[in-house]
Amino acid sequence: MKILLCVLMLAGVAMTAFAADVSGNWQGPFTPENGDAGQGYVILKQAGTELTGSGGPDANEQWPLSNGKIVGNKITGEVKDPNGVVYKLDLVFDGEHIKGDILMTSPEGQTQKAKLELTRVK
Repeated sequence: MKILLCVLMLAGVAMTAFAADVSGNWQGPFTPENGDAGQGYVILKQAGTELTGSGGPDANEQWPLSNGKIVGNKITGEVKDPNGVVYKLDLVFDGEHIKGDILMTSPEGQTQKAKLELTRVK
């Protein structure tokens, strides 16, 4: 029984060590619930479960990512634009895609939801 437990623990450690890295550039449609669709562009760097980087409408207009984390395939974090709007990320990584929900909160406290679907830039 102890040997089986050790083997399972080693397998878990190995799977974590070989987990896919989301580091890189990602782009795709950004679709607010009550607004015009646009593009999103995200630059990520992964170190363990910590994510750093930035996000914005394109590669040239980027705002810093804060509190970035990846646990399993779930990505969370926040990006704040120059107007004070906070974009809270609730995304899922699936191979060459990242998709999920964004909750936007204005400085006045108004909220709006959006969908983001990214693919890795090659």
